[in-house]
Amino acid sequence: MIQVKEFLDTDSSYAESRANQFLAELTDDQVINVCYGSVMKTGKHDVGLQRSSILVVYKTKE
Repeated sequence: MIQVKEFLDTDSSYAESRANQFLAELTDDQVINVCYGSVMKTGKHDVGLQRSSILVVYKTKE
């Protein structure tokens, strides 16, 4: 079965770290695609913050 898992940056965690942890649990032949996007978000005092999103498309072992 093909599945997707989404990872988003938050104020307390980074998408990259969590996506890498998830990918480490998969075998190479399970990974179909990894998509990445980023946007700039205005934070306090008009400071720009980059927010990332990562989508992993993978096969389950079923």
